[in-house]
Amino acid sequence: MGKKAVQDGERRRRRRTKQGQVLSHALIIETALRLLREHGAHGLTARRLGMSLGADPSTVYRYFDGMDDLTLALADELMGRAVSGWSATGDWRRDLRELGLRVHATYLAHPQAAVLTAARVSGRSQEIAADEAILGLLRGAGFPDPSAVRIYHVFIDQALAFAALDAASETLPEPARHADRVIWHATYARLPERTHPNITAVADLLAARMNSSAYPVALDMVLASAAAELASVAHRGSGDDRGRAVTKPYRSPD
Repeated sequence: MGKKAVQDGERRRRRRTKQGQVLSHALIIETALRLLREHGAHGLTARRLGMSLGADPSTVYRYFDGMDDLTLALADELMGRAVSGWSATGDWRRDLRELGLRVHATYLAHPQAAVLTAARVSGRSQEIAADEAILGLLRGAGFPDPSAVRIYHVFIDQALAFAALDAASETLPEPARHADRVIWHATYARLPERTHPNITAVADLLAARMNSSAYPVALDMVLASAAAELASVAHRGSGDDRGRAVTKPYRSPD
């Protein structure tokens, strides 16, 4: 069993690393992100992390309960970076679109970390704050609670799933990425119309689209569906308010 992670106050009293830096939770997170970028998930070990920090590898376990605990902290960090600087405008659809694009872009900025963490649930402060914001937007817009939860589920899973998919492509070796890019021209565009009439009919369109992420379009489709559902709720009126949201719009903390 690993050593119990130290509390914040104790962390601040730690000695400097060999590079002269004060060891901290934030420094370990930043170093772990760099190691993932340089070496991939298999390169993130306590030994390599300790060497990069100029500290004994066991020191990491005084800040985290283990490498999986560090992974969850990385997931929370990425979500925190995604929502940093964001604030609601009062337009739920516009706000959700911006949040989704922020999550996707932040994870793609750290593709190795995205592949490692996108499927995890950290249950930590920054992830919780993001979830509260999303649910606040939906409930504040007037979605009944069951609908708000369902749309939240689709929204966040879609963002993370596309982030993981697109990040996995980014982490491929360049020769493999190049081969994937050209296959739409080299193979699909050359299929005979006799055997593949549908692909042949749209071959140029496929080649133009398939090397870019479908996430923005998929996000807009989800939001359009949600907006249509909300319009239907409004049209039915408020004759039966059971299960309806208490409409408290999300407000950014001061």
